[in-house]
Amino acid sequence: MQVIFHAGAHCTDEDRLLKCLLRNKAQLARHGTAVPGPGRYRTLLKEAYKAMLDAPPARDAREVLIDAILDEETADRLVLSNENFFGSQRYALDGNTLYPLAEERLDQTRQLFHLDRVELFLAIRNPASFLPLVLRKASAKRLHEVLSTTDPSALRWSDLLIRIRAALPEIPVTVWCNEDTPLIWGQLLREMGGLDHGAPVEGELDLLAEIMSPDGMQRLKAYLAERPELSEIHRRRVYAAFLDKFAIGEAVEEELDLPGWTEELVDDLTERYDEDVLRIQRIPGVTLITP
Repeated sequence: MQVIFHAGAHCTDEDRLLKCLLRNKAQLARHGTAVPGPGRYRTLLKEAYKAMLDAPPARDAREVLIDAILDEETADRLVLSNENFFGSQRYALDGNTLYPLAEERLDQTRQLFHLDRVELFLAIRNPASFLPLVLRKASAKRLHEVLSTTDPSALRWSDLLIRIRAALPEIPVTVWCNEDTPLIWGQLLREMGGLDHGAPVEGELDLLAEIMSPDGMQRLKAYLAERPELSEIHRRRVYAAFLDKFAIGEAVEEELDLPGWTEELVDDLTERYDEDVLRIQRIPGVTLITP
């Protein structure tokens, strides 16, 4: 079986991918893909990971997990999603290291699903926005701890991916930038669900609808309806053109608020992030989905 783990990251789609996949559950099932509700596996896996700190998994652990997760469903592909897969937001950062528990969790997953092909799907986002959001609920003590031990300009998603590939080279990784998500939403749903390119999916325009005016969305849908032959690449160009004209300003702007955060720092972090994305494109075993 293919076991697809969507591990967030935090402050990216916030379960929207999972919810949209669940809306397409019947169609995906016809293609051999199971998308169980999160209540079936999140706590179960969390308890399994905890138990594995003391002992390796039992011989029948995989079968027990699969039976509990699928609940009599049959599938060739299983999609599991949890932004806390690598730990809660508290463990998203340690000094200049993003998700220090990533390798351990993936190795535990590999052991649990030892008969299956495990794949990782992960969204990343500009540290200039990731840090303020991942710390928005942090205590004053935690905030001080992070700001005094973390150099934002040293944060690299490529470092995380290189660590993962070095520790678990058999696990392929698919990654995308959260900033691009509205333009590639349909492809993400298809890639994660194992559908063919261009296959129709319900909710493909949902994210665009959140950041585009109602008039713009109406015109976009009419434009697409008249051109059903458009390839996925051409559709994205159309999305970008309509967004350029009809985007809701306040919907695409973010308030970045951390002590010492300046416009110059945000610009510097953004430039470094762009360079990091180019580096990610060159990591063997990592597929970067771009508009």
